[in-house]
Parts: sequence; structure tokens; C-alpha cells
Amino acid sequence: MAENGVRQWLVSDAEAGQRLDNFLLRIMKGVPRSHIYKILRSGEVRVNKGRVRPHYHLALGDVLRLPPLRVAEPSDPAVLPPHLRAQLEAAVLYEDAHLLVLDKPSGLAVHGGSGLSWGIIEALRQLRPDARELELVHRLDRDTSGCLILSKKRSALRALHEAIRQGQMDKQYLALAAGDWKGEARSVRLPLRKNTLQSGERMVRVDPNAGKPAHTRFLPLERFSGAVLLEAQLDTGRTHQIRVHLQAIEHAVAGDEKYGDVLFNQRMRALGLRRLFLHAAMIGFQHPQDQRWMRIEAPLPPVLDHLLGQLRSEPRK
Repeated sequence: MAENGVRQWLVSDAEAGQRLDNFLLRIMKGVPRSHIYKILRSGEVRVNKGRVRPHYHLALGDVLRLPPLRVAEPSDPAVLPPHLRAQLEAAVLYEDAHLLVLDKPSGLAVHGGSGLSWGIIEALRQLRPDARELELVHRLDRDTSGCLILSKKRSALRALHEAIRQGQMDKQYLALAAGDWKGEARSVRLPLRKNTLQSGERMVRVDPNAGKPAHTRFLPLERFSGAVLLEAQLDTGRTHQIRVHLQAIEHAVAGDEKYGDVLFNQRMRALGLRRLFLHAAMIGFQHPQDQRWMRIEAPLPPVLDHLLGQLRSEPRK
């Protein structure tokens, strides 16, 4: 083990635009993810002498205070399993020198840790060793599949983060929800508050007083007996936003073990559903280099498409 003293770190142009938590994970090799979030919560990490949140985006010239930490000596990284390597290579929807868009598989977290050997970012850094600045542009829940953007250059990361902040990135999801949907399109504006339980599990609740603004637009695409296929468009990007908004209006997402409807989940499981039915089907954005509009789609996974076929064959009540 090696002991480090307090360090002052001046943020360079190449580092500007990164989320603070992602930056710390990169430079503090060997420090557990849980400990990094602990020192952020406690205020041991400071930016320009003040406390900041983990999702703070670093700016050129920021001065970071990094506390002394005991870190594990570096070791050779684990080798990416061949089956995962092949799965991820086949999942690339678009790639150039500036960015990569992946059809993220359900069940694979964007980050490793917490008992997970691999996350998307760790795996792709092995698959693309020459992309030394590879970073996640945004996130998807572990059990959600579909379009996920990663940047290969700091300039691309900054441009895409700015597009997200300005509401200039389109995201469309497909979700199978419980219940008989009344009417057509519905706009849900319910503020959401994120909480972390003692177990470390993240839970999100509607909170009119302390929640952050959240807006989702839902459009019914196909109705079944006791279920509906919805298109969801995000105007904000809160944690678990679609899942919690649908729970709040009593149309929980199929296969959702955290916010879902137990009886509906049992029915879907009997039809073969073994995952969350939430898929990031399309993402649209301006390319960070030449500003051309990109529209990238991820096809519905076969297991979800098969479930829809079974629902279509059921008699309507």
C-alpha cells in the first residue's frame, strides 16, 4: 500500500468538462468507488475551497483539494472475457474518431464496482485502448438497454454535455407498462428526489417540496389486455425518471423489481420476461465536430419483441 498526502490539483483544458466523480475514479486507481463517494459527501474533496456535488462538471482552472488516501498498488487489469468482448463489439451502433454509440445490453452496468467485475466503461477501455480519453456522456440504468453515447475526446465530451444542459439532445424510450391506458399522449411533471438507503441502494420518490423538476412525455403506441406499450420522451434526465413517473400514475414498468407492480410482474414473468422492459430506442444530437444532426436507433431486443408477440396473441378483455 502507498500513502499519499494532501494534493492540490489544477484542472487542465484536457480535464475540463468531466464530472468530478468520474475524474476521481480515473485518477484514484485502487480506491473503492464507495470510498470516493464517501469523501465527496464528507467534504474532504474541495473545489476552489468549497464543497461540490459528485456530478459537478470541472472547469478549466479549478483547484481541487484531494485528501490523503491509502490506495492499493497497481496491478494488471483483469482480462475482458471473450464472450463479453464479442457481445460489446456487436453492439456498436456508430463510431468515429470523436464518439461511440453503443446498444447497451440489459444487465450490464455503465460502471463496475459494488460486486460487478465489469461495467461498460471499463470494458470499452479495454476494447479501445487507443481511446485514452474515453468517457461516458450520460448513463443508463443497469437493467435498461439501448442507445448509450461515449466520447473519445474531451472536446466532444464538453460539447455533448452542453447539449444535454441546453435540452438539445433527443431521447426516446420504449416501455411496457401495466394497466389500461386512458386517452392518448400524457405529460407528467412531477419533481423527483433521490435518496440513498442505509444499504446503499438508490431510491427515487416524487417529492413536491424538495424534489428536482422532472418532465416526461408518454405516447401510447399499442394497447393490450392490462398493458400498454409506450414511447417516453425525456425533457429532463433524472435518475429512474421514467420508472418513477410511471409508478406515480399507476402504470408501472414491466419487470421493475424496485418500483413495479408485483402481480403484473408475475404475469409478465410467466410469459418469459426476465428483465426490465425499458429500452432507449433512439437518441438524437448534433455531432460535436461538424454539427450535423445524428439520429441513432437501437432495435428492440428479441426477448422484448417476443413478449409483445405473445401479448398480441392474447384475447382482449
